[in-house]
Amino acid sequence: MRSYNKGFSLVELLIVMIIIGLLASLVGPAMFGKVDSSKVKTAQAQMQLLATAIDTYRLDNDAFPESLEGLRKSSGPRWDGPYLPKDVPLDPWDNPYFYQQQGNSYTLMSLGRDGKQGGEELDSDIVYQ
Repeated sequence: MRSYNKGFSLVELLIVMIIIGLLASLVGPAMFGKVDSSKVKTAQAQMQLLATAIDTYRLDNDAFPESLEGLRKSSGPRWDGPYLPKDVPLDPWDNPYFYQQQGNSYTLMSLGRDGKQGGEELDSDIVYQ
């Protein structure tokens, strides 16, 4: 009696691998696009958190902080912080947030994916005023 091993031939395995590759090439870019857009939303949420901390600091001290680090530590007489539970976060692309005080207002900005001012689409700046 002869026994035969039943299995897949090399051609069948190659066809299945090609089909999986084609499916991955169609689905992959759509999924990675979602990751990038979620980073933009994360930056917006973090800037909202920072803005709340800055506004609370201003209510307590009658002035804006000199820098974002002032939200964690200060020596002012009316300082009632820390205003952030942890250190100032980096943006989702591991760059520091840009903070600038301008009289009675301030600007918070993430420089986007490329870490440079300007840019288009995912490289564009995300500004909170």
